[in-house]
Amino acid sequence: MSATKISMLLRSDAQISLGALRRYFVVIIPANLVWEFVQMPLYTIWAEDTWGEIIFAAFHCTGGDILIAMSALMLALMLAGQGWPYMAQSRQQVQLLAVSIGLGYTIFSEWLNIVIREAWAYSDLMPIVPIVDAGLSPLLQWIVIPVVAFWWAAVPYKTKEV
Repeated sequence: MSATKISMLLRSDAQISLGALRRYFVVIIPANLVWEFVQMPLYTIWAEDTWGEIIFAAFHCTGGDILIAMSALMLALMLAGQGWPYMAQSRQQVQLLAVSIGLGYTIFSEWLNIVIREAWAYSDLMPIVPIVDAGLSPLLQWIVIPVVAFWWAAVPYKTKEV
């Protein structure tokens, strides 16, 4: 993509790439579903509930993951998205913001649902991160999956930079 074309694209604040959004969610959705099933033994539901409840919980939590990812991405795009995904600096800022927002929400949600609501509980297998008193698996989920999704979303744009 030529510098002139990119310059024209950037004149509009609303100009983003639907292709990049699609590539991002092509990773986010299945990766979160797989992660939810894989981490299930780290929660008490694995030993205490039926297979039907476990499967429902994994799909239900994946739906929440999609909403978190979508909200974090949209907020990051509103704050720093001009030029995303065409410009490396914009890609880096959006990724940092979205991962931070997703991670921050996850820390809050784990605290709310484990300590306050007691909606779920960790099994003895879940490693706990002391400073935030949250499980390691959900924290890693909101670092690893978005970083991979942003990498995949950016692949076609890295060679087209100004």
